[in-house]
Amino acid sequence: MLAHRRGLLTGSAAALAFAGMARHTLAQSPSAPAAETYVNEVEGYGPLTRDPNRLLDLPEGFTYQVVAQSGDTMDDGLYAPGQPDGMACFALQGTQVALVVNHELKGSSGLHRNLGPGGLHQERIGLLDASKAFDTYKDGRPLPGGCSTIVYDLATREVVSRRLTLAGTSTNCCGGPTPWGSWLTCEETVETPADADVTKAHGWVFEVPSTATDLVDPVPLKAMGRFDHEAVCIDPRTGMAYLTEDTNDSLFYRFTPTTPGRLADGGKLQALAWKGAPSADTRNQDVRSWNVGDWREVEWIDLDDVESPNDDLRKRGHASGAALIARGEGIWWGDDEMYFTATSGGPIRRGQVLRLVPGLNGAPDRLQLFVESTNEKTVNMADNITIAPWGHLILCEDNYSSEIRNHLKGVTPEGRIYTIARNVFTGNSEFAGACFSPDGQVLFVNIMYPGMTLAIRGPWTSVRT
Repeated sequence: MLAHRRGLLTGSAAALAFAGMARHTLAQSPSAPAAETYVNEVEGYGPLTRDPNRLLDLPEGFTYQVVAQSGDTMDDGLYAPGQPDGMACFALQGTQVALVVNHELKGSSGLHRNLGPGGLHQERIGLLDASKAFDTYKDGRPLPGGCSTIVYDLATREVVSRRLTLAGTSTNCCGGPTPWGSWLTCEETVETPADADVTKAHGWVFEVPSTATDLVDPVPLKAMGRFDHEAVCIDPRTGMAYLTEDTNDSLFYRFTPTTPGRLADGGKLQALAWKGAPSADTRNQDVRSWNVGDWREVEWIDLDDVESPNDDLRKRGHASGAALIARGEGIWWGDDEMYFTATSGGPIRRGQVLRLVPGLNGAPDRLQLFVESTNEKTVNMADNITIAPWGHLILCEDNYSSEIRNHLKGVTPEGRIYTIARNVFTGNSEFAGACFSPDGQVLFVNIMYPGMTLAIRGPWTSVRT
């Protein structure tokens, strides 16, 4: 989700943030959050322990490391961009992994330009080859959004390198990894030259290989549709992609590629519908349509004019029978099924988690309402999502509240909730980009403000449910 509801560090000033963090946050002790601001349905890892640096509270036995910070100078000489959001971890040679990180910087935001790789005064923007950027401002400077890639060594716990690998896009929110080793990054915007200081229409998915060591060619995958993209996952059995859309009247999409594994070759885009209930409303906001644990058989509505110059794809799809979703956001592939969040679903509008099981060999696809928040201290607007090696969901909360902190929450296979971590840094920014290392020992996660990538280690298998 685009962060614009609080003050932000700007450009190169962000490089100073971590150096002064302990001093700055310790001075906030009078307004420190209460020891417990959440409600667990199972014990999980037990109570959280106060972090003396006032960044991240974790259970006893867990630790975190700040892997990277927005504003740092990268190996290409550019600044590490701000607003780190969606992310995935890929195995490289030996003990090295690649973290491909989205930066949710909106092209039409002057503030976000300052948070981009060029810096507060655009003093380093000349290091970025504008010919390799997808889009530029009308003055010729590349837009600030895109991706950076961090190469990290799990054994030495050190960053090996970091570079910008996609440039000139806008509002890169989430995305998803592919089975063939790339990251799909999604633009959560539909800005155009008619309404913003940009030269191209936005709202696309782009692909970044995990092995990229320089800027990749920014090819928009237009057959996957133009809308407020959030996240995507791939069914490794079929190569089909499933996509979420971050609007309160969003749809849930399926993309069948012409050539599995080659999304740029095009394909067919469809939207999910409840079988026998055209134009259903899954949101449960004002009218309850289903209950936790309920299943519905689904079918898929063909969509046309998917490049949608009028940003009406979801409206046309719903009129044709597609079901409404309450702000579809994070999605992750599990064991022959996927889970995705509907961030403002449910009667208190604090979120749902839905489970989709694609049928094979003629079996119908089925959709379940897996979790629905009835208490904001249990689940509070879950956004990004991943699946842990032990089969539990990990939810990243995204609610900028002065009273209830954002948490990382775990969800058991029975849909019961426990707490893993609490953001106690000033601003109470969202968690994003949760993903595990290939060996399952490290949970990487971003805190959007002040722009940090963290590595969390601990006794993961000791969870008590």
